[in-house]
Amino acid sequence: MTKSVLLCAAFAITASLSFAQKSPPADTSVTIAGKSITIKYSAPSVRGRKIFGDGGQLSKDPHYPVWRAGANAATALHTDADLDIGDLHVPAGDYTLFVNVTDPDHWDLIVSKATKEWGLAYNKDMDLGHVKMDMSKPPALLEVYKMTLSSAGGNSGKLQLEWENHAASVSFTAK
Repeated sequence: MTKSVLLCAAFAITASLSFAQKSPPADTSVTIAGKSITIKYSAPSVRGRKIFGDGGQLSKDPHYPVWRAGANAATALHTDADLDIGDLHVPAGDYTLFVNVTDPDHWDLIVSKATKEWGLAYNKDMDLGHVKMDMSKPPALLEVYKMTLSSAGGNSGKLQLEWENHAASVSFTAK
């Protein structure tokens, strides 16, 4: 009896860990001009699927072509600095990030004033604004989605999103 209970418990733990790791939590942060900027997201994997475009995995989401820029809960941006992301002014505070992927080769970053949402709860009325992203093609397929905040010197930085056969970036300035 004890062996059966232990075996069932071990199986349950293994199964739950396996499920939980399909899109594990991730974050990226940078300090620019003495102020912290952080993004928390979940990092899905390609796992042999087509991700972008007609028939892709993202096209099955109810708010497609708007994507939650990750998986599970919404992608959260916290900034201690006022930011200029492209031509969009983003006051210090908390936001949710989405990406419009209507054209998989031309992405628009969406900064939403809504916070603490589940990833599929996009409401365009809460948009602070949209910013066109610079696109490139990575040299090889990127299995795991990755967001990177980096310093570009002085009060400048860069946000990069990479997944599958796509890389998108946008520069920002911290004030």
